[in-house]
Amino acid sequence: MFDISFFEIMIISIIGLIVIGPERLPQVARTLGHLMGRCRQLVYSVKTDIHNELRMEELKKMQDSVQETVHSIENSVRQEINELKSTAQLDAATGAEQTENHPETKQRVDSAEKSNPTIPDQQKPSAAQDKTPSQ
Repeated sequence: MFDISFFEIMIISIIGLIVIGPERLPQVARTLGHLMGRCRQLVYSVKTDIHNELRMEELKKMQDSVQETVHSIENSVRQEINELKSTAQLDAATGAEQTENHPETKQRVDSAEKSNPTIPDQQKPSAAQDKTPSQ
């Protein structure tokens, strides 16, 4: 903090000894030591507060940038979902129109429905089919 050499400390001590006197010099030195300690503590406290404020400002900027990135990603995902939904609806509408417009496609769909063995409304085999030739 201050650049004070040993020679300068000796000169200050000699002047203090002459001005203050040998009886009060130890008490004044102790008081000056306490004051210097308090000044150092105050300077350290101010430095720490400034450093903490700068870090908080950096963290707030970082949080804002992360929030902005999250919002942009969220918006792009929502936009993609909406595009996929609209494409699916358009494809479904186009497929229904094509089925109605093309009779052969409708016939294929109808024949596929008739030949599907998993239809629950199928009738049980008739009595003629149940009879087996007996020997």
